[in-house]
Amino acid sequence: MRQILMTVLLIVTVVSLYSSTVQGDGGTKDQIRDSGIRMADVISRISP
Repeated sequence: MRQILMTVLLIVTVVSLYSSTVQGDGGTKDQIRDSGIRMADVISRISP
C-alpha cells in the first residue's frame, strides 16, 4: 500500500512539474510559438 501511495505521489509531482514548465505563463509552449512566429516573419522578409 505504501508503494502505491509513493508511486501516485511521484506521478502527481511529475505531471504538475510538466504542466507548470510547458503550459504555464511563459512556458516552453509559448516560447516555441513565439520563436516560430519570429522565424516566419524573418523568412517572409527575405527577398528572392
